[in-house]
Amino acid sequence: MKQIYFLFLFISSGLFANNIEVSNISLTDQNTDDNYTLVQFDLSWENSWRISSGPSNYDGAWVFIKFKENSGNWEHGTINYVDGTAASDGHTEATGSTITTTSDGIGVFVYRNADGNGDVNFTEIQLRWNYGIDNVGDNSIVDVQVYAIEMVYIPEGTYPLGSTSSGSEIDNFYSNTGVFGFQSTYSVTSEDAITISNAVGELYYDMTAFENAGDQLGPIPADFPKGFAAFWSMKYELSEDQWICFFNSLTETQKSNRDVTDPNHKNSDAVVSRNTIAYTTGNATTSAPARAINFLSYEDNAAYYDWVGLRFMTEMEYEKSAKGPNHILNMLASGSTTAYDQLYTITNDGAENATISNPGEDIANICYNTTDPGGPVRVGIFAASALNPSRIETGGSYYGVMELSGNLYERVISVGSPINRAYTGNHGDGELLSSGNHNVLDWPAVGSEGATAYRGGCWINTLALCQVADRTSATILSSITNSRIGARGGRTAE
Repeated sequence: MKQIYFLFLFISSGLFANNIEVSNISLTDQNTDDNYTLVQFDLSWENSWRISSGPSNYDGAWVFIKFKENSGNWEHGTINYVDGTAASDGHTEATGSTITTTSDGIGVFVYRNADGNGDVNFTEIQLRWNYGIDNVGDNSIVDVQVYAIEMVYIPEGTYPLGSTSSGSEIDNFYSNTGVFGFQSTYSVTSEDAITISNAVGELYYDMTAFENAGDQLGPIPADFPKGFAAFWSMKYELSEDQWICFFNSLTETQKSNRDVTDPNHKNSDAVVSRNTIAYTTGNATTSAPARAINFLSYEDNAAYYDWVGLRFMTEMEYEKSAKGPNHILNMLASGSTTAYDQLYTITNDGAENATISNPGEDIANICYNTTDPGGPVRVGIFAASALNPSRIETGGSYYGVMELSGNLYERVISVGSPINRAYTGNHGDGELLSSGNHNVLDWPAVGSEGATAYRGGCWINTLALCQVADRTSATILSSITNSRIGARGGRTAE
């Protein structure tokens, strides 16, 4: 059989979040009759888990392929799908792993096949790449890259949305109990449509903070992702290195519209609010690769999610990711209501192994206006710095998602306007328009009012704004970009 001539590019440690690494990429077993080849690689990351009790969930890696044919532009590789299982789909699982293929062929999830915790190193994984579908010839010269993003599986289940009348959260979701004006959380028990009303037992929210909470109208349609159904969330906020890998794969025209150093973003190649991205021509650079990236606009978020095959999460999914099935008043994502209140001192700041030398013990560690160093910190820094590996000290959510309170705002789809409620959670297809904008039909259009909510607070906010149920900025003009806003995508589970 003929063999594709190929070059393979090494994806070095740390490129896609907290020390996840793809290595030893090669192409093998080309089939010219059916126009496919196997992409083989090793995959490893730190602090992995799978547990059958408590949260009953696991972490994993979202893995996808990009290729460049005959020195052309980078394109997305189509991964074979029959029924979602590795054996049927022609993939080879590493010992100790499971591969689940998505029905759109955009990527796969790789995760533990049994309970356990600690670092994982999966060797000689093979994915069947249907290069013929991607219009690649049998004798083409191709560069192939394999990307991986750390993710967390959020299982199906009921959860309490919002807060109660006793809490200090602003414009939070609630349900009217009908008893002396008391409010309770609203129980999300399915993906069915939800009525928005102040009637007893219905879902509602106030609108007091600069009229940013939304229009108080509904219903929230059945197709709007509400967090009851299972989904995946990025484990960490988007890092500068993740952005660089994406940005440097674009055409020059696409780069011109996604440049975070231009006047519409941070307007500098220097370090601004700890963003170290620099770009004039060619490739952008960063001096703090693992630091969470800020100054991203709505369309920057959308373009990235489209390119990697993820989607925006909704503000309801944000709350489910943070609190799980439990609620306490004034709750931070760490499950606590109080946090460390001293300025952090960072060792090896800017490096992938940056840590905090003076973390709080037996108290929540988050990056907010009392502890912040002037901008976001590296993703996963609290887990790496904790004196004890507890949920509170590491800042992890009930399901193990990191930095959902503080550091950078979570930009999620709001329920507060008709254009948002029409969102159905379609996934990116791996390709962008020639302009560098996304091409997903049901995502709010560029410049549409109130497309996204900002949830979870950021490095410059007070602790109150970092509370999970707080909706102070729940419906915002989508064109806004500033030093407070980052990115974290998700994907519906299949």
